[in-house]
Amino acid sequence: MITLAWPWALAALPLPLLARLLPPARGAAGAALRLPPLQVAEAQDLADPPRRRRLALILGWLAWGLLVLAAARPEWLGEPVSLPLAGRDLMLAVDVSGSMEQADYLLAGRPANRLEVVKSVAGRFIDRRQGDRLGLILFGSRAYLQTPLTHDRQTVEQLLGEAVIGLAGRETAIGDAIGLAVKRLRDREDDNRVLILLTDGSQTAGTLGALEAARIAAEAGVRIYTIGIGGGTLGVQTPFGMLRRQASDLDPATLEAIAQVSGGRFFQATDTAQLEAIYEELDRLEPSERDQRTYRPLQSLYYWPAGAALGLVLIIAMVAGGGSGPHGARGGWRR
Repeated sequence: MITLAWPWALAALPLPLLARLLPPARGAAGAALRLPPLQVAEAQDLADPPRRRRLALILGWLAWGLLVLAAARPEWLGEPVSLPLAGRDLMLAVDVSGSMEQADYLLAGRPANRLEVVKSVAGRFIDRRQGDRLGLILFGSRAYLQTPLTHDRQTVEQLLGEAVIGLAGRETAIGDAIGLAVKRLRDREDDNRVLILLTDGSQTAGTLGALEAARIAAEAGVRIYTIGIGGGTLGVQTPFGMLRRQASDLDPATLEAIAQVSGGRFFQATDTAQLEAIYEELDRLEPSERDQRTYRPLQSLYYWPAGAALGLVLIIAMVAGGGSGPHGARGGWRR
């Protein structure tokens, strides 16, 4: 739709009419330029005919109206556009080490390895984080930034879904993953920096210790929520059937210490339902901003009436001077 930024400028439309209705100025007689009778007659001869004067008057009023309209600053107001909402800066660090291939979970009633369950549950968590900037780190023997902080949740979810076990090595570098997350989060707004670290093992690789990295995160104002998966009964397929034993690869004490040092919380999920409940709890602890923020693009249009007014002024000049020229109204040269 078209709007006027300064609609009060339209009040200037009747100014020429008011100026015409004002009484002539009266004052002392001053110097005047007097023409001889011959030049007065010549000027009368050169006067425009009535039709031309009416046309010039109409065009003059139209030009004035266009100038006033340009002064009112017409603008085209576009359709509302949603802005990225101001939410949290939330980094996901997902373990893709060799132990994540253990198929000790159930997903939709069938056995599934740990990474498959994480992809399913974390994918729904990502989809709910409207307004947050999300990033993804995959770590094994090394930590890699898969996605920088972005509002594009679909891309983060897609790249998580494409993660494969062993992509970053078979061991577990928890401290390096935390350090990389802190590097990406430390320049963001205070009180909105969150790291969700998900692993099924203990620190077995990397150059930065897990607790040392947690202290660095605390100094940078990054809260870490640690999620330990596994640690329950582990199914092992043998020629004699499925045998179950207690998994011992998880280090819950270290994960809990990481959370406490950084002001976060530690969770442990031994099955899919618990993992889903943990992500729902994270939604409660770190809610997304839901305020609607939109803007409507504006495009100035004042130059259209201003240009049209200029064109009309040129036409008026041509109309007013149509009968005059070096040959005069009757042709021929005059002296």
